[in-house]
Amino acid sequence: MKLLIIEDDREIQESILAYLAPEGYLCEQAFDFGSAQDKISSFDYDCLLIDINLPDGSGLDLIKEAKRLKKPSGIIVITARDAINDRVKALEFGADDYLVKPFNLAELNARIKSLIRRIQFQGNNSITYGDLEVFPDSFQVLAKGRPVELTKKEFELLLFFISNAGRVIAKESLAGQLWGDDSDFSYSFDFVYAQIKNLRKKLREKGAADYIKTIYGVGYKFEKE
Repeated sequence: MKLLIIEDDREIQESILAYLAPEGYLCEQAFDFGSAQDKISSFDYDCLLIDINLPDGSGLDLIKEAKRLKKPSGIIVITARDAINDRVKALEFGADDYLVKPFNLAELNARIKSLIRRIQFQGNNSITYGDLEVFPDSFQVLAKGRPVELTKKEFELLLFFISNAGRVIAKESLAGQLWGDDSDFSYSFDFVYAQIKNLRKKLREKGAADYIKTIYGVGYKFEKE
């Protein structure tokens, strides 16, 4: 699951990153309005964490921009304790939830998981696709009821495919989803191919159908026969 953390306070940024990264999130960072705007317009995220008070702009405008671009991201805003009007405006503009500083990181993690479940998987704790059952919170996968041992990247790849089932996904999108800010596309494509090959092999070994279709020259599509 891919997050964009928009917060100008580097200490808060790093504490959020240090807590969420081991939980399995791919976290990208933006420390100001301009860089956040560029990332929101260029990439898709499962969730945006937006601090309202940025030094060069308002997080409220970032919410409006994400909605204008019809981005699929869930949005959680971070506000000061006395900023009631900001919280009201954020929700009116389309934010899904908010947290007041100082906040508990475990609560933030729980809210992110709940929001992503609600948006992508209709609030379900597990997702069923064909003969696969995926449990996002526990990083477990069953194929025809049999457990499949996946690496973190393979699990992220499978979840991304299921979330975008039926759509053609470009290689660049897969590289960005798996490596985020660290993706060098010319370097990452070989790793994308390797991850897909390994994922296919592990699912087939447990008797699952091959849902990953190669669209030559473009990317991949995840679909049933």
